[in-house]
Amino acid sequence: MTTVLEQRYRTALRLLPSYYRAEREEEMVETYLHDIDEQDRDEMRPAWGEVASIAALAIRTRMGAAGAPARYATLGATVRLFALLSVLLHAASALTDRVLFLTWFGGAPAPDRELPLGGFTGHGATPGLYQVTLWLLPLAWTVVYVALLRDHKRTAVVVAIIAALPDLASAIHDVGGGWGTVTVALALATAMFSWLTVLALCCGFHCDAPRARLPLESPGLAFMGGCVLIGASIVVWPEVGVTGGTGGAVFITAAAVWLVARSRSPKHVADPALPLALATLGLTVLLEQTLTLTFVLQAHAPASLIAASTVQAGIISVLTAALATTGTRSLTARIRTS
Repeated sequence: MTTVLEQRYRTALRLLPSYYRAEREEEMVETYLHDIDEQDRDEMRPAWGEVASIAALAIRTRMGAAGAPARYATLGATVRLFALLSVLLHAASALTDRVLFLTWFGGAPAPDRELPLGGFTGHGATPGLYQVTLWLLPLAWTVVYVALLRDHKRTAVVVAIIAALPDLASAIHDVGGGWGTVTVALALATAMFSWLTVLALCCGFHCDAPRARLPLESPGLAFMGGCVLIGASIVVWPEVGVTGGTGGAVFITAAAVWLVARSRSPKHVADPALPLALATLGLTVLLEQTLTLTFVLQAHAPASLIAASTVQAGIISVLTAALATTGTRSLTARIRTS
């Protein structure tokens, strides 16, 4: 006879994917019910720690643990690649923005320095230190990138949470500061992008996950290339750099590199994880790019800047759709043959 406690355990175990439950559910239920008197089983509930461990196991088994079916293995690989690519984009953007700012600041006339310095000075020591900390913390994305490539998963997750705090603080400030709708939406989208990256790191890089690696380029070359592309975008379109829309050039280049590799090597066609990860990254970049375009439209920016931003957003849309279609077809073919 099934007891209430057993039913509750089985309900909690439904968090696990079906392939894992088919192999382990009965064994797990017996383990949970061991040493519990039957007369007490109708009044007890699973402990919160047990439910939390089941939830953690559910994430791990759905992210491509050993023996997982093709769709779960691909999901895990996609999440890990998205996390790595997103960390790379955040790291290159944070480092490049600050290097260019310091370069400009060092050679700018004294009157031009007053406006950027106003955010750090004139408000007291504690607020000034707070602003300096927020300005420096995004540089920790580079530490996350290096930690991932060296397989220090826990360090990468902890440092990523720290690196994402400034975007959260900025979003909270803009929401409560009476700023315009587009400005608030752009701040929220930026914060969402950062914390989506943190979530992907937490879920994808579990204890059974393989070591992070970039499939097409060396990590150092990819990072340097991202910095150069972002720097060029800021130099060519300073207004876009100020509003945070510099990730488009990096995504377009990454998608182009994948398309070239796909045309030269059939093995890239068979692996759906990379195009799906790039498509996910493209969606997040497209959201920021669209909000940036709306911002420059409201600011009555020069027509050339609006045209360039519009063209870039269109290219990102087309590439994202192409990547998603190709990745989905490859995944469908892999599932059928597995």
